[in-house]
Amino acid sequence: MKREGNIQISSENMMPIIKKWLYSDKDIFLREIVANGIDAITKFKKLVDMGEAQADDGEYCVKISVDKKAKTLTVEDNGIGMTEEEVEKYITQIAFSGASDFLEKYEKAGGDGIIGHFGLGFYSAYMVSEDVEIFTKSYKDAPAVHWQSDGNSTYSIEECDKESRGTQIVMHIASSEKEFLEESTIRGLIKKYCSFMPFNIYLSYKGDGNDKPLNDTQPLYAKKPKDCTDEEYKKFYTDTFMDYNEPLFWIHLNMDYPFHLKGILYFPKTRNKLELERGKVKLYCNQVFIADNIKEVIPEFLMLLNGVIDCPDIPLNVSRSFLQNDRQVQKISKHITKKVADKLTSLFKNDREKYETCWEDIANFIKFGCIKDEDFYEKVKDIIIFKNLEGKYQSFKEFKGETDEVKPEGETETKPEEPEKTEEDKKAEEHKEPDTIYYVNDELQQAQYIKMFKSAGLDAIICDNSYIDPHFITFLEYKAPDKLKFARIDTSVDGALKEEDNAEDSVIIDIFKNALNDDKITIKTERFKNESVPAIINVDEMTRRYGEMGQLYGMSDELTAKTLVVNLSNSIVSGLKTLDDEKQKFTAKQIYLLALLGFQKLGTEDQDLLIQNTLTLLENYIK
Repeated sequence: MKREGNIQISSENMMPIIKKWLYSDKDIFLREIVANGIDAITKFKKLVDMGEAQADDGEYCVKISVDKKAKTLTVEDNGIGMTEEEVEKYITQIAFSGASDFLEKYEKAGGDGIIGHFGLGFYSAYMVSEDVEIFTKSYKDAPAVHWQSDGNSTYSIEECDKESRGTQIVMHIASSEKEFLEESTIRGLIKKYCSFMPFNIYLSYKGDGNDKPLNDTQPLYAKKPKDCTDEEYKKFYTDTFMDYNEPLFWIHLNMDYPFHLKGILYFPKTRNKLELERGKVKLYCNQVFIADNIKEVIPEFLMLLNGVIDCPDIPLNVSRSFLQNDRQVQKISKHITKKVADKLTSLFKNDREKYETCWEDIANFIKFGCIKDEDFYEKVKDIIIFKNLEGKYQSFKEFKGETDEVKPEGETETKPEEPEKTEEDKKAEEHKEPDTIYYVNDELQQAQYIKMFKSAGLDAIICDNSYIDPHFITFLEYKAPDKLKFARIDTSVDGALKEEDNAEDSVIIDIFKNALNDDKITIKTERFKNESVPAIINVDEMTRRYGEMGQLYGMSDELTAKTLVVNLSNSIVSGLKTLDDEKQKFTAKQIYLLALLGFQKLGTEDQDLLIQNTLTLLENYIK
């Protein structure tokens, strides 16, 4: 006998809210309905395993069918099914959850694999449907049930003639949601939300059957690492992320205590080293897709990677504020960070050659991770490397000569016992200024300075990422102010000077002052070891950093407080005193323009002057 009633919710105004705002993305309804079907199968299979239900020979699966003419989308499972009493409880009383009841009843037997909420999730169907029907038959000896509601807080329920065990959800798609009657749309949603669900999912369109499942019930990340080959890892990466460049390497996460966690994180090849490429880390719960890049679970810097994380301890539908404050989620996040740091450290120690080969692709990730995550920085600070002027990769300790090359894991090194430090030694160390590490951020522009450094036996590191390296250098100075101090290669010439006194020549200084007539430029003279360079430009490191910061905010177009360092060892400079005033000015300006050219890109006016001066020299040469 057919009965009618009211859906039991706290307010009759709740249904429109559920229909419109239950989820931020309405297409997630298919995930919820299919997940309910998967749950129903999982429950039945558990009962069979415990001997409380009788199995049949059929394949456990979910079938999805689209009837464009009838405007229906149907999802059918052959799971546990429901009796009329259960339909009343789990469907009409929205507050209850079938999954919760099942887990509570069979807690001792274990309920692994149960996904979520048969109840509230079901009502996501109304986000795209104007009417929804349920045809269900329980595994118990009970009549099949037909339930129907148009989503306006009323429903009807009656017996029906469904013969097979399981549940069929028939969604009558609203006229404004016709896209969900397109095969391509449904296939896309299955791929997005259901790719790894644990039972086969089939799609039938226009009545034609499809005997090929659209999902992978045994995804690679669910297997043990020892059972996976490199080729399988690469194929899984390509299939999941549609990236046909092979990943550099990967981390397979597999943990059962103190929480369940499985997944694979891939380090992709960087397409543009000047930018921080955003990856995609897909978060799953029991093989059901939740979302991409949830920073409350996955640390922000790890989102530069591509990967899949599956954690049953995270509920399907939960607020961001809950995730931020949940201790279990915080532990999971810290564990993932630790595993990534461990993998990088292991690679650095055991396969330094591969680590260096991958460095250009992973450098941004590591630097960004250090800036964003204190724990990550502490774990990887000793494996940060830079190229020196000879193109050799070194850590900071190696660059400063403070340590030998790191030994592979398992190898030990006997160090000579150091003599005990006196109080005077300790005080001297406390007041010792940190050594300056010089760096290059544009090898082409700063080629002249590099040449001077090399000829003087000096070295510098290469920081050629204009986006992150300036921030990273400042960060490192902040983290270790007593150990690390950085200065760009054009900051000082101290190490490139001859060990001679009387390097100040007031006559030469006056010649350049008269020629340039610019109060913003300081003139000084030195004797360089490299005699071929007539002059270079220096800018104080902090002055330049503040100037660059000002440029970012549109405060200045040009760096100020430049110092022109004139090389008294250069024959052209020493010959200036023999020239008349006009030639002195001409030559001094040309020397300045050449020094400026080696320091920065010339402005229009300086470029025109350099060209005209060069043409004048050529004309005089051929006369």
